[in-house]
Amino acid sequence: MALPHPQHPTPQQTILTPLKRLHIPPNKQTSKKIVTIPTSSASNSSIQIQLALQRPQHTPIHKTSEDPNTCKPLIRSTISDVLGLLDSLKIPISLDLYASFIQECTETRDSLIAIELHNHIKSSRLRLSLSIINRLLVMYVSCFLIEYAQKLFDKMTVRSSCTWAVMIAGYFEHGDYGKVVDLFLEMKRWDRAKTECDHQDKIVISWIVMCVLKACAKTMNMELGKQVHGWIIKMGCVENLLLSCSLMSFYWKVGCLEGSDYIFDQVTYQNKVIWTAKIVNCCNEKRYQEAINVFREMGKEGVKKNSFTFSSVLKACASMMDGGCCGQQVHANVIKLGLEFNEHVQCGLIDMYGKCGLVKYATKVFKICGNNRNVACWNAMLTGYIQQGFGIEAIKLVYDMKTACLQPKESLLNKVIITCGSNLIEKKKS
Repeated sequence: MALPHPQHPTPQQTILTPLKRLHIPPNKQTSKKIVTIPTSSASNSSIQIQLALQRPQHTPIHKTSEDPNTCKPLIRSTISDVLGLLDSLKIPISLDLYASFIQECTETRDSLIAIELHNHIKSSRLRLSLSIINRLLVMYVSCFLIEYAQKLFDKMTVRSSCTWAVMIAGYFEHGDYGKVVDLFLEMKRWDRAKTECDHQDKIVISWIVMCVLKACAKTMNMELGKQVHGWIIKMGCVENLLLSCSLMSFYWKVGCLEGSDYIFDQVTYQNKVIWTAKIVNCCNEKRYQEAINVFREMGKEGVKKNSFTFSSVLKACASMMDGGCCGQQVHANVIKLGLEFNEHVQCGLIDMYGKCGLVKYATKVFKICGNNRNVACWNAMLTGYIQQGFGIEAIKLVYDMKTACLQPKESLLNKVIITCGSNLIEKKKS
């Protein structure tokens, strides 16, 4: 008897076949997911396939010991792989993608990938805009490759104020203050015909001038500092408070107190910023009595003080050697203005009372801080205990810091050991 031939479904029957499920047994590391595949028919039928999805392997990011926020090996391989993949596929890379890579290298400060990326950009033969070149300069400076930045800078035929700012900042951070001065003079020759600038340029140039004034103070180049002062007047930036503060600081550091007072008197609107800058300059030059006098004069003029003003004058009070009398008056002023809970003011009070020998008052302020204590407050309290010979209290505080997951300064730990050792020797002698 002949067997009947199997009947093959017609295309119409195939289309009208009900939903089907294909089961794939999952293993231990897989999970199930139903994927619906629509057919090309006009009907609403579709095929559902139950797929076994494998959990992707997670590779942990190994952070470097130098900086816990960097992941240099992962970033380098990622960018290199992307560049290699795009090259193998012969896909041209746009400037926007290059800009994102440059930004990533700037943030991670990976010097090797920075050099590789720049070489890849040069091989692409794209016409780079000034903005992209400036970003390359920032990348090199951030990666501490100042020599590469200088080579790129020398090849630039068009430079903006941002270009000069990046290079000056790079050499300033590198500690080459002479090169900062040379670049500024070169910038003046480059833009000799430019006497006016827009608002954006004024902001950048103001920042450049502040760096140059700091470099002049570091090198004690008073003559150039005076020329910069004249150039500020020529550029119409006299009313810039930040520049005025920088000029005051420069004149203080080079020992020209008359120049600093002249800048202060020339400021039309003497607000708390300019007054606080004068107090800071006095403290930096160890003119503590003069800093306190400026603080009192500030109050007479009715200028409102802020937390930075108090934290600055408290440094002067800590060095007055008057038993904390002046510091207590400042503390009363702090309470009057409602700034006793500011962490910067609290840290200044703890430091002042500790150095003046009033450990009892320092401890009270420290307890008022409560859970808002930062590392500076802990270290200030520990310093007070050490300076006044409270070895047992210092050890207890170190254990409290460990409990709070804080690490005291290594130098303070050594001083705690020395203090406790000297206390034991004195007890044995007695």
